[in-house]
Amino acid sequence: MSGLLALSPIVVFLLVYLVSSLIVGDFYKVPVSSAFLIASVYAIAVTPGKISHRISLFSESAGHWNIMLMVWIFMLAGAFAGSAKEIGSIDATVNFTMSIIPSRFLLAGMFLTACFVSMAIGTSVGTIVALVPIADGIAQQTGLSHALMAALIVGGSFFGDNLSFISDTTIAATRAVGCAMRDKFRANFMIVLPAVLVITGVYVFKGMSLDAESDTHSIEWLKLLPYISVIILALVGMDVMLVLVLGLLLNAVVGFVTGSLDWISWLSSMGQGIAGMGDLIIVTLLAGGMLGIIKNNGGLEYLMRAVVKRARGRRGAELSISLLTALANLCTANNTIAIITVGGIANDIAEKFSIPKRRAASLMDISGCFVQGMIPYGAQLLMAAGLTGLAATEIIPYLYYPFAVGISLLLSIIIGHRGGK
Repeated sequence: MSGLLALSPIVVFLLVYLVSSLIVGDFYKVPVSSAFLIASVYAIAVTPGKISHRISLFSESAGHWNIMLMVWIFMLAGAFAGSAKEIGSIDATVNFTMSIIPSRFLLAGMFLTACFVSMAIGTSVGTIVALVPIADGIAQQTGLSHALMAALIVGGSFFGDNLSFISDTTIAATRAVGCAMRDKFRANFMIVLPAVLVITGVYVFKGMSLDAESDTHSIEWLKLLPYISVIILALVGMDVMLVLVLGLLLNAVVGFVTGSLDWISWLSSMGQGIAGMGDLIIVTLLAGGMLGIIKNNGGLEYLMRAVVKRARGRRGAELSISLLTALANLCTANNTIAIITVGGIANDIAEKFSIPKRRAASLMDISGCFVQGMIPYGAQLLMAAGLTGLAATEIIPYLYYPFAVGISLLLSIIIGHRGGK
């Protein structure tokens, strides 16, 4: 099967989504799940072999353990958020947050909090699960844009996803090229530092001009327990699924003690929360199946060959590593898998053009995080959308940090920054 034909399902998805949105003049009216359904049917249709084999291949890809793990996390996160809202835990946490962060520094404070939490726990999804409901509650109380508040957390979550020593992307990138994590951290940090400083400044400036007066009430300390516990458990390194299960149990205990929940209302609130995640679960399964077919048909290999053969000089080689990771991420919707997929080729390019290992690892990691923050079918944006009731495309325009990191990376390649000696 030709490489262009193997990649064509992504083109079909983008055409259906973008053209339909342009026709109606509204990018929020076209469900991403509908565009993925059409693209998935097309992917199955153009794949050679018996129809039963094609459907089996799609289903196996959709049911990959990594996809199903995300589905479990989505369900648990929805159940936790639904029951936390029912007992008033979100309102209590919002009131507490508003009482300790001055309103003019609210935007910058939430962004830096997301940066810190993601750096500590090494996962963007875990950060989003813990902080997006709080940010959404603040938007509800203050009248700030819900999309902006969600984007603060999503953007900050990629800071740690990209830099943390325990992040799966950091581990994958350093192992792929064989460099020490501390060396990659130093090279990586010098690239993203300007973006962090600029975006923090932007949020401080925006905070000064926003009317963020809130109608806060007295803090109910007992109802703070579920969210505070979730953040602390995440910070100590507990698996996100176990964190959410314990959070659910704490919601039940606090709800029963305060009288805000009984057995049936607890089950009902969990069910409503899970139902709210339905669309993103469907998108995750459809995307997983379609992207699995693209990989099976040789789409990723075609991209790799097309990019690598055009590398000319050191800057061209660095751009090739970044572009290769970005395109692989676009085809897999997972920055860790993208890095693992292209890691061997990136290492070969780095050796051929004398690119330091730490530099190659940084290029892959930053490129992956940049693209992951831009695609509406990535786990992070889907999770944020599910927790807020927004469309992922509503959040993307406010994702200042991933945009800034992408620009910073491109400038570092153009000016020849090497991340130290």
